[in-house]
Amino acid sequence: MQSARTKIDISIGDQRLTLTRDGEVLRSYPVSSSRFGIGTEEGSMKTPPGNFRIAEKIGHDVEPGTIFKARVPLGPDDPLPETEDLITSRILWLDGVDEENANTRERFIYIHGTKHEDKIGLPASHGCIRMRNDDVIELFELVNETTQVVIRE
Repeated sequence: MQSARTKIDISIGDQRLTLTRDGEVLRSYPVSSSRFGIGTEEGSMKTPPGNFRIAEKIGHDVEPGTIFKARVPLGPDDPLPETEDLITSRILWLDGVDEENANTRERFIYIHGTKHEDKIGLPASHGCIRMRNDDVIELFELVNETTQVVIRE
């Protein structure tokens, strides 16, 4: 028996992430991609298009809303990172599988939770795919490392 094929499809135009298993839609979530547009250039803060896989899942069992710095959950007494683009709740670290987006992992492009839930549905991130915290926690439980991801315009 073949295992179920789980896939994440992200539409930049629709600002929507759709999770399918064997072609059947399991969940669909609003997201926020980069406010700088689409691209793969180092330092561009653009969301890369193409084919990816989840390279690493980070944040198992941390409290919803937990802030991460360098992929490490911060404690209540830790200083906050000096950025508006806080990474919260869960991290799905993407690895590009196309030649054009092979630098994605080194660019630290994630699907992650955000403190800016009011901007979900609008391009507002610094390259990553932002989600509402409850949504990214649910998605995190439904996917595995190696799950395929497609980001398209």
